[in-house]
Amino acid sequence: MSSDSGANLRPADAVLVEKIIQRDESALAELYDRYAGMLSSVLNRILRDTQAAEEILQDIFYQLWQTAAQFDTSRGSLPGWLMVIARNRAISRLRRKNPSQGVELTENTVVLPYNIETVITRNQLATRVRSVLSELPKEQRDAVELAYFEGLTHSEIAQRTGDPLGTVKTRLRTAIETLKRTLHP
Repeated sequence: MSSDSGANLRPADAVLVEKIIQRDESALAELYDRYAGMLSSVLNRILRDTQAAEEILQDIFYQLWQTAAQFDTSRGSLPGWLMVIARNRAISRLRRKNPSQGVELTENTVVLPYNIETVITRNQLATRVRSVLSELPKEQRDAVELAYFEGLTHSEIAQRTGDPLGTVKTRLRTAIETLKRTLHP
């Protein structure tokens, strides 16, 4: 991009993470501005508790400040890493709130190799994910939505749908494999 285009180029996530490692608070603020909305949306959807979602959001960025050196760009994107942390913390919060539901946190994580730096890119990715989800068989799509958008465990999905636990696990595993194959370039 030429400098006379007038566009303000934002530093890549990896550069900002490196600045955080060097204790640059403005880099953390930039990443917060970039990803807080996306993370907040997921946290609110899982928790259905704005205050709890805000607490976890702050904890996530505090963790990023403390452990930025652990982020490995070869393993996935920063937003993917932050989303996994957000989902895990939200589910843990739900488990502490209602421990009788058990602790089943087997992860089927889809890490996307995209650098989601702009709203346009996020919207395009969301549209692509929605499209792929809509092509899944209804039972697989429902299982993915219950697991990832409502934060339910395999056992909770089986209980809610009335399907055997093994069937739920197979549906999720098959759906995740389809998503991985379709979304990875």
